[in-house]
Amino acid sequence: MSTATVSFQRLFVIGAMALATSTGAAEDAPRTAGPYVPTPQVIVDRMLQMGQVTATDFVIDLGSGDGRIVRTAAKAHGANGFGVDIDSELVERSNAAAKREGVADRAKFYVQDVFKADLSKATVVTLYVLPAMMTSLRPKLLSELKPGTRVVSHDYHFQEWLPDNRMSFDVPEKQEAVGFSSTSLYLWVVPALVGGRWQLEVAGQKLPYPVTLTFNQVYQYVNGNAEAGARRTDIGNTKLRGDKFEFAADIGPKADGDRYTFRGTVNGNTMQGEVVWGMKANAKRHTWKATRLDAPVPLR
Repeated sequence: MSTATVSFQRLFVIGAMALATSTGAAEDAPRTAGPYVPTPQVIVDRMLQMGQVTATDFVIDLGSGDGRIVRTAAKAHGANGFGVDIDSELVERSNAAAKREGVADRAKFYVQDVFKADLSKATVVTLYVLPAMMTSLRPKLLSELKPGTRVVSHDYHFQEWLPDNRMSFDVPEKQEAVGFSSTSLYLWVVPALVGGRWQLEVAGQKLPYPVTLTFNQVYQYVNGNAEAGARRTDIGNTKLRGDKFEFAADIGPKADGDRYTFRGTVNGNTMQGEVVWGMKANAKRHTWKATRLDAPVPLR
């Protein structure tokens, strides 16, 4: 393992430790539900705003309680979606409320274990569940949700998977229900899998050597290196958000310190896009493609 990789991972662990709070042992938590605590409407509104919910979205609420998150997504934003909860009375109440509000065709609720919910349609997932359950749900979300899906949580986070955004504010009406009024919301964007080795091609450019890209990935954080023959250079300026990926490396046809910026989209075992060939004002643009050489490493 390179020194760069060790430093990257050490910095990541320090950041995760700074964010983490004491959650208790996962085995002590119920598998599918905690005590029912209704989410104040002001928090529901902020969660949907944070997730940038629109009429094109499909919202899934895990542990949906009285259904107000999915119902609000349907009423205020025109979205479709469903919620799951193991409490049949709450599910019945949610479906009845959706019918009264005229959104039963777009907001549905089911009695179901959250770990068995089908997430394939989701573009937004919302959560207000116990901390240990957040950690238990993390592998399911990362393996089943499409890259780019937004995940919004009320008060609790995913430990080592650091959020892409966070906001805190005071909600006095929470005091009676949970004993405190401070509120934190967290947003994650599910990242594509880019870790491993990739073979690079640049259209219209004959590179002097085959170029192999190696990426080290910790959720949405990526670093790596590029190899062109005997020459090896660090990859920098990486940005991964969903399936959109950007990085820079000195791997062009001449080793003069030029920085080549690659921007593109990850689609399974390929990524492709446009590269700015150099840093000068008249830098040329070319299309590029990279093909995965290793089996993808799942994020957990």
